[in-house]
Amino acid sequence: MEDVLTVSAALILFAHLLLSPSAASGGKVSAVIVFGDSTVDPGNNDHILTVAKGDFPPYGRDFDGGVATGRFSNGRLVTDFISEGFGLPSSVPAYLDTSCTIDQLAMGVSFASAGTGLDDLTADISVFNMYLNSFQNVIPVRQQLEYFMEYKERLAVARGASEADAIIAGALYYFSIGNNDIGVNYFLLPQRRAQFSPPEYAAFLVGIAGAAVREVYRLGGRKIQLTGILPVGCVPAMRTVNLHRPGECMEDFNQFALLFNAELRKAASKLNGELSEARVVYSDMYRLVSTIIANPLKYGFENVAQGCCGTGLIEASFLCVLDEPLTCEDTDKYVFFDSVHPTERIYKMEASQMLNTSLAAFL
Repeated sequence: MEDVLTVSAALILFAHLLLSPSAASGGKVSAVIVFGDSTVDPGNNDHILTVAKGDFPPYGRDFDGGVATGRFSNGRLVTDFISEGFGLPSSVPAYLDTSCTIDQLAMGVSFASAGTGLDDLTADISVFNMYLNSFQNVIPVRQQLEYFMEYKERLAVARGASEADAIIAGALYYFSIGNNDIGVNYFLLPQRRAQFSPPEYAAFLVGIAGAAVREVYRLGGRKIQLTGILPVGCVPAMRTVNLHRPGECMEDFNQFALLFNAELRKAASKLNGELSEARVVYSDMYRLVSTIIANPLKYGFENVAQGCCGTGLIEASFLCVLDEPLTCEDTDKYVFFDSVHPTERIYKMEASQMLNTSLAAFL
């Protein structure tokens, strides 16, 4: 009952934030600027040569009348709800979407790319290689930071240096990345396991995350959130490939995720002490999702082991297609939309939790 009340209170707060005058005026956050992987990619991969795309139905079936934008979900992502919670636009556009003007991007932009990771090697490989034996070209973190520098220059030309600097300083910088480093790179491929133990690889990844935060700070960012990763061992695709305990979560994946999250939390605290006038916060996504998976009926969910799309066991990206007769009718009953990515309902719950906790200081 206590967990239900906690989630309900968070949702009530979220609704209040959307309606409050301070939220309507944008509050203390000028824009939401996003770096990461498929959990926050609104469609950048639509514009690059890769098979890791979600720009076709049934993706987006609940997004603005059923538009498949490239988001790997049935609707909006966590960053879309966060943007709306700050009184900014209800969706954060992809930087590589040429239909968006710099004035639109001034209120929010995502550089995220599905399939990428903190480790450059992760951007060069993915689970799709196993199906197609082909190179996947996605956007590594270093390239996302280069796009951010380009964005800053474009913003200065469009708005003038003074206004551009104010937008950059007032923006929230949201990092959501690491899922593929652990779920694909470390456990499914041999190279990094031969080089690093799990604690060493977690430290390696968190070091890259810290360097990215310092670069954002150098370029003017002051409000930064580092977001922990999901219980990657419990996504339907991992349950499917669990040969020792078919259909159950892969606990070694989850233990690694917890290890990474703990190191990321420590890094956020350290960066707070290191970067003058910056506020670096950590937000945990693991606990909410794992709590729902452990007791779904309490939160109104019926299926935690399968995705909505197709059989829900392996379908993601190009394997998730519109004419799949097994795709579910009621997405709200599912934690996952495909075999890897959460549903819009989960993202909305995560956003409301963050706005009530880690992001409350920025409201």
